Amino acid sequence: MNKVPMTVAGEAALREELEQLKKVDRPRISAAIADAREHGDLKENAEYHAAREQQSFAEGRIMEIEGKLAGAQVIDVTQITKTGKVIFGTTVDLVNIDNDETVTYRIVGEDEADVKNNLISVGSPIARALIGKEEGDVVVVRAPGGEIEYEIDQVHHI
Repeated sequence: MNKVPMTVAGEAALREELEQLKKVDRPRISAAIADAREHGDLKENAEYHAAREQQSFAEGRIMEIEGKLAGAQVIDVTQITKTGKVIFGTTVDLVNIDNDETVTYRIVGEDEADVKNNLISVGSPIARALIGKEEGDVVVVRAPGGEIEYEIDQVHHI
């Protein structure tokens, strides 16, 4: 099985969701199914069918999370020697060479990516262009809108 990189925060979020599903949602759904069964004919019982659908979704999500955690390679960037190089988990300040705009991204695992919060997937075009580069390097990102040149201003290992 291939290991999938994940940050410490990403692992914690998945474990928290798993805990919620197993200890809160699963018992609530089981109680809803039991309650719906008491109402009689299951063929025409909308509450029963809705609860079973919720149960199916929750059990599927539990299996998905457990699979992701089993295949995760948790990387704690704070434990890695600070070299100024862009690696998985680092936060990078970039300066757009064309318009001098500054943007900050953190390189995270596929499941943790959230562009609105400047968390980019390790497999994204920007991250692939940045990995292995150092502060002061200029990188060309081939994005759907065309090529963008960035200078790596600063690399943070936080």
